[in-house]
Amino acid sequence: MGAELLRMSASELGAAIRTGETTSAAATEAYLDRIVEVDGEVHAFLHVDREAALEQARAVDARLAEGAEPGPLAGVPVAHKDVFTTKDMPTTAASKILEGWRPPYDATVTTRLREAGLVILGKTNMDEFAMGSSTENSAYGTTRNPWDLSRIPGGSSGGSSAAVAAYEAPLATGTDTGGSIRQPAAVCGLVGAKPTYGGSSRYGLIAFASSLDTPGPFARNVLDAAMLHEAFSGHDPRDSTSVDAPVPPVVEAARRADIEGLRVGVVKELDGEGYQPGVLRRFHETVELLEGLGAKVAEVSCPSFGAALAAYYLIAPSECSSNLARFDAMRYGLRVGDDGTRSAEEVMALTRAEGFGPEVKRRIILGTYALSSGYYDAYYGSAQQVRTLVKRDFDAAFGSVDVLVSPTTPTTAFPIGERADDPMAMYLADLCTIPSNLAGNAALSVPCGLAPEDGLPVGLQIMAPALADDRTYRVGAAVEAALARQNGSDLLSGSAFAV
Repeated sequence: MGAELLRMSASELGAAIRTGETTSAAATEAYLDRIVEVDGEVHAFLHVDREAALEQARAVDARLAEGAEPGPLAGVPVAHKDVFTTKDMPTTAASKILEGWRPPYDATVTTRLREAGLVILGKTNMDEFAMGSSTENSAYGTTRNPWDLSRIPGGSSGGSSAAVAAYEAPLATGTDTGGSIRQPAAVCGLVGAKPTYGGSSRYGLIAFASSLDTPGPFARNVLDAAMLHEAFSGHDPRDSTSVDAPVPPVVEAARRADIEGLRVGVVKELDGEGYQPGVLRRFHETVELLEGLGAKVAEVSCPSFGAALAAYYLIAPSECSSNLARFDAMRYGLRVGDDGTRSAEEVMALTRAEGFGPEVKRRIILGTYALSSGYYDAYYGSAQQVRTLVKRDFDAAFGSVDVLVSPTTPTTAFPIGERADDPMAMYLADLCTIPSNLAGNAALSVPCGLAPEDGLPVGLQIMAPALADDRTYRVGAAVEAALARQNGSDLLSGSAFAV
């Protein structure tokens, strides 16, 4: 029965729990057993509390027995990225500077997961403070891709993507600052969405770059991702950047696989040199598939996208240098050298030197320089001007098409260690995803097959205007359904960790 429960989609599992076919406790136990079985190899989780998870599950079962209607995902287990505060579990952002810290409050996303009756299995590994594209920057060890344990699971939400791909959880949360949901989803063969900026609350999310960070879902299919998206999204008065508007009808769109007459734009600047041939092959085949489904496909030019990567790596480090100033050893977290002989400034310097990893230090230095006197206008100011141009390119494109498409990443999952000493090569993993973060619009990655060179997953990125998230799910559902008809099997059945 355990393997059967693991193979169920989140929507199927939720329905089975509500009808009494199974219980939340049984499903939760099956996933906890799976974590024990495989996480020693995958290292998706930083913290798992078996008894607390089973207690949550039994509480859902009790409410259902009393006749309550707690929602479509009630009782379904979920893995939670360790960047969201949780008052009953440690929250470290995968950094030594927060080792063992237990926040006094829950993030809004955490609260909404609980209110929807989802069972939080534990906290997942990530690149430290969400800075990275491979989950090699965690202070607590590297997460491995379930398709090939010698390869990265993407980043920064690599623990979440690996957990879902290894059937250690049916759903997971992540955050997307420059592609940190979509890129891991692509390389692990999953669906991952970056909602419209402000569509999901940042309250209780440990900040990396406040104008970019966006919570979003991971799942093994489009409908499950939409259901999780809907469960934790919506206006939050505690987040000043939260959009006071209804959540787009993403679940309804995910159930609709018809794209007849939809206008699809292929971004010229995200389709060319430097991409792995197998990635481009699967991408172009999927574009042909969209045409075959009745979509009207046209090439669209967004000239500023070529400068988006450079602009992002000025804006994001600048915001991170400001946000991470709060980790000063004075109020909470790690404190080094406080022996009564050193000044507060010395303790702060020693703590930050020991508590932050190399990539975090690199970005703090970059951001501090970009914001420094005499360089602000030349670097940070210019990058914000490029950001405006990126948004204008999106606005112009959406004047003639309904959605834009591109590969999600230029390559499939690369070997662990291959780019660890080459920051520029690492940053290029986010080449296709960054424009949507700069503009704040909605974007989703959906699997579109395996690259012929290495048999690893390829992702299709679907981009839509702000608050038109439902369009991305509608196209994603159409691609998913068409590929299922074509191939006759679930993509994850080819993974080394399939159940």
